[in-house]
Amino acid sequence: MTAPTRLRAEHLSEAMGLTLTAPRLSWTPPAGTTKQAAYRITASNGWDTGRVDSAACCGIRYSGPALDSRSRFEWRVLTWDSDGNGIERASDWSGSMPVELGLLHASDWTAQWIGPDEPGVPAPGERPGYALSRTFTLPAAPDTARAYATAHGIYELFINGRRVGDQQLTPGSTSYNTTLQVQAYDVTGLLSEGTNTIRAVLTDGWYRGTFGYTRDADMYGTHTAFLAQLEMESGAARQVIGTDSSWLVSETEIVSADLMAGQRTDFRTADGGSPARVRNAPQARPAVVRPGSFDALTGPVAPPTRVTQELAPVSIRRLPNGNQVVDFGQNIHGWVRLAKLGAAGKTVTLEYGEALGAEGDVTRDHLRPHDFRSPGAFLDAGQVDAVTAAGAPGEVFEPRHTTHGFQYVSVQGLRGDLQPEDITACLVRTDLERIGSFNCSDDRLNALHRIVDWSFLGNSCEVPTDCPQREKAGWTGDWQLFVPTAAYLYDVTGFSRKWLRDVRADQWDNGVVVNISPSPGPAVTSAEFMGFTNGSAGWGDAIAMVPWETYLATGDTSILAENWGAMKRWLGFVQTSADTRRHPARAAASPDPAPHEQFLWDTGFHFGEWMEPDGPEPDLFAARNADHGIVATAYYRHTAGLMARIADVLGLATEAAELAELSANVREAWQTEYLDPSGRVTEASQANCVRALAFDLVSPEHRPTVTAQLSALIRDAGTHVGTGFLATPHLLPVLADNGELRLAYELLMQDSEPSWLAMVDRGATTVWELWNGIDADGAAHQSLNHYSKGAVVSFLHRYTAGLRQAPGSSGWERIIIEPRPGAALTSAATSHVGPRGLIALEWTTDDGVLTLRATVPPGTTAEVLLPGEPAAVVGPGTHTFVAATGGDAAKPELMRSTL
Repeated sequence: MTAPTRLRAEHLSEAMGLTLTAPRLSWTPPAGTTKQAAYRITASNGWDTGRVDSAACCGIRYSGPALDSRSRFEWRVLTWDSDGNGIERASDWSGSMPVELGLLHASDWTAQWIGPDEPGVPAPGERPGYALSRTFTLPAAPDTARAYATAHGIYELFINGRRVGDQQLTPGSTSYNTTLQVQAYDVTGLLSEGTNTIRAVLTDGWYRGTFGYTRDADMYGTHTAFLAQLEMESGAARQVIGTDSSWLVSETEIVSADLMAGQRTDFRTADGGSPARVRNAPQARPAVVRPGSFDALTGPVAPPTRVTQELAPVSIRRLPNGNQVVDFGQNIHGWVRLAKLGAAGKTVTLEYGEALGAEGDVTRDHLRPHDFRSPGAFLDAGQVDAVTAAGAPGEVFEPRHTTHGFQYVSVQGLRGDLQPEDITACLVRTDLERIGSFNCSDDRLNALHRIVDWSFLGNSCEVPTDCPQREKAGWTGDWQLFVPTAAYLYDVTGFSRKWLRDVRADQWDNGVVVNISPSPGPAVTSAEFMGFTNGSAGWGDAIAMVPWETYLATGDTSILAENWGAMKRWLGFVQTSADTRRHPARAAASPDPAPHEQFLWDTGFHFGEWMEPDGPEPDLFAARNADHGIVATAYYRHTAGLMARIADVLGLATEAAELAELSANVREAWQTEYLDPSGRVTEASQANCVRALAFDLVSPEHRPTVTAQLSALIRDAGTHVGTGFLATPHLLPVLADNGELRLAYELLMQDSEPSWLAMVDRGATTVWELWNGIDADGAAHQSLNHYSKGAVVSFLHRYTAGLRQAPGSSGWERIIIEPRPGAALTSAATSHVGPRGLIALEWTTDDGVLTLRATVPPGTTAEVLLPGEPAAVVGPGTHTFVAATGGDAAKPELMRSTL
């Protein structure tokens, strides 16, 4: 028997700078464990739980000596395994995990907020970077040293010319008015006896830079600011250096930096803390003390953002116009590192894009957002960097104060030919741990899974974004659709918790959940030009759906508890809207409402299904008055039912019963309004039929009718997908679970537009926003990196490979293994690292025989369902099963986990 692994504190593998005094600890039981019978935790601060008889390995609260600011301890765990016959074995001790708290109280800070004095603030997108520095003397190198830092803007921290840490885009993206992350760094090894300099580079970032589709600027304030505190200890002596008016400010080589527009750098400019490239550095001046709150400061909840992968070019081609087009072979989010610059004083421009135009150069035209204030006009797409060389040896340009979505870079103004080693693409994202995998015998399905995976990687920087180029925004609807897929492939627990904290902060007083979080808060989002679009069904429901999926993945009920109040406020808004308002068309047709109409949500703005392949062009202003009741009421029923289950998990029996009754009433109202007497959906579309089945809106006797209606609609479309944004993740599971597995596979394997494999065949490396993101003529349309349609790969995990959680299970405690092959596949394999360890299965078929091999982790029960064989229930270990192929049945109870 080995030792426990994957030690975590608050779901984090790096617990530096936490700001809570009872962190929750977890681990994965040792390989070979049958069932954990007990555990013992010891820590370096004297905490010792002794033997605790419990199978729990997640969410164990620290209960040792009281923790306060700067407290640090290392903990380890030992477990006992019970083999089922009463025989126990103790494991080895795990390795140790350090946990260190940051500054918990405003009184811990002696530093002040400081910033540059800007007599005239340049236009958004044109604002420079500033250096803020302080030089000091130490009699000796300290024994220990910590730096705590944050900013209104984006900062990089340097000590004695060396960059502190490997985190990027700090302090990260949050709803700054309520939450501002502080990074804590161990800087002991960067300080030395004698003269030392601490220096920060500060740019606009999310705080006051342009952002999103509308390119709004100054969302949180009009001036950047920086806050840092360096604490050094040697024996009993302690020295603190904090930001204040004694710090100096100077311009830097960053001429301008903006997350959307790009970064311009002139290496001929240098400040006192950067390497001197010219004789005349800018004159340093005193920093200005700025007002700033300490109440919003907090430690990490999610892993940090880093450069997690570097890509070399697959080709470099010079065009007749002199531009060199670099193809990295993969659409990513981040920037490039350019090691070959022009001659001194010469400027090289980098234009980033996802596609090439007719002349072979990078095009950004398809990424230009509409200017809603000027109908028919478009805003600039941004994504342009520029660097002017100083001519110093070893100059390298890496624009770390902006990000881009790109596969191609047009390098303009460089006379010399680029070599592959001269330019590198850097993937920048939250450093999430991979925990899931899939492969099968079909190369195109493997390619589809790969592009979905890459699409998520490109949209996981700080928050779950819709796209990494045009908007970079944390749309609620996108994440609620994709989070089940993401949570299978990556550990997104802290990532989702961090984002949900912003969703709660951004919620309006009336319960409306805004479309995008982080945001500047209710006062701004409710008053802005497009504020009327907030509160849409399918988007606002993320406040219930995302916590639920996170709970299912982890078994951690705290994610439900901390969002319960926000869920209730959202449902209260929906319930009030349904109960007190009627759509004008319905009121005109019948002045007196029917009894069921109190449960119809048919007013207010809704995006509706959004982006159906043959649907009308989206018109946000027309949608203000449209009747999307069939969609909105479906989500009303779904969220009420989901909250009934959540209330039950939280032990709120009375509320669970009330919510279950409400959900049943809304379901009955939906059937009354949107089903005809024969049980067919009256507003016939693939999406509406899918929702009717996926959200259990129709009674059992009508399921075959709606399934037949859906199948006919699909056949009428030439066996093509006809769903848009909201229903696409549910389409194949609905078919498979209602007796149409063959049709589900036909849709999956369809390779003419619209289809998933059309993307693959046209060379997609990430999922497109539109089904025809690259059309038959090779022209690009809208974003080429939108993961939402990629939620289809959950079908590959749960149906093709055949791994899913059992109903009522959370944290993968009980699983069902049931391969449901199709499309002539001869093999498939999938794996997932759950809270209790690795779950893995693979199956092959040969001459009518299916052979399945499954690995079940400690403390887990698996039910294995194979064609023509009785159900087998097995425990931990590796198991092999053999069955004849063929045979499949409708199983509506196995639908998506949120049901």
